[in-house]
Amino acid sequence: MTCAVRRPGIPLQKARSSDGAAPGSAACGRCGARAEWHRTVRGRWIMIEPGELRAGVVPAGSRWRVAGDGTAVNLRSAVPSDTCRVSHFDVCAAGPEPVGSPVLLALWRGHARRIA
Repeated sequence: MTCAVRRPGIPLQKARSSDGAAPGSAACGRCGARAEWHRTVRGRWIMIEPGELRAGVVPAGSRWRVAGDGTAVNLRSAVPSDTCRVSHFDVCAAGPEPVGSPVLLALWRGHARRIA
């Protein structure tokens, strides 16, 4: 079964197993970048970029933490020295360049090089 997941301007496809669980690793349907699907605390699905970044260099609202059970939790605020992850939706090369964050822009450009 395939389920379309939408975020303004970035429709994505993801496969689900028969029990409704998403596979961990997947490729973005628009730019081909690898990311991991995680369920949010509100029951939605989000693609999270691999790797961690210092929270102080990621804008508030773009900071995510993956809990031990695999649930993605948005970190509204964080200690700058903490680590966090970012949503692929914020850095998908098929979408517009991120504004106001050199780190998100660098990730976006890395994906853009792959599809150029």
